[in-house]
Amino acid sequence: METLTCICLGIGLSAACGFRVFVPLLFMSMASLSGHLTLAPGFAWIGTYPALITFAVATGLEITGYYIPWVDHLLDTLATPSAIVAGTVVTAAMVTNMSPMLKWTLAVIAGGGAAGLIQSTTVVARAASTATTGGLGNPLFATIELGGAVTTSIMALLAPVVLVALVIVTLILVGRKLLPRKLRPSPASI
Repeated sequence: METLTCICLGIGLSAACGFRVFVPLLFMSMASLSGHLTLAPGFAWIGTYPALITFAVATGLEITGYYIPWVDHLLDTLATPSAIVAGTVVTAAMVTNMSPMLKWTLAVIAGGGAAGLIQSTTVVARAASTATTGGLGNPLFATIELGGAVTTSIMALLAPVVLVALVIVTLILVGRKLLPRKLRPSPASI
């Protein structure tokens, strides 16, 4: 059960990386320093004071940047690959008692995938906001994304299995809504 909890915690924090790259890393650093989070061997650096300060500064700059017109689009361009890398690292930092091959495969597919999926969704939402509001709605999206990063990070730390279950249910519901009916399998074929 401990391994499942660690995997869910990693995937949950990785999903939060899709909203904001540095917020989950800041939460991980604080939780590790306070003794509430145990990091996998080789990732103890996340729970150090220099890392905490670095993540705090990076988080502040990232949050501020998303409220500045045009900078938010530049950040989206940079954040997409960064979120995937951060999601991979976050999941790897949480997974213990697993062979390195399996650990990194899981980290890349589940962690990087969760972060990339969420980040891609936010990029599309921001582009739609820019197209429909001329960019005036982007600060609202920035606030919603920040709230998503903070809420997801907190939920991942407090109830990782519940969070992953909620993410899966949400993805199924969104997939059903977005997937055209003719591409969905018919009930008779299942």
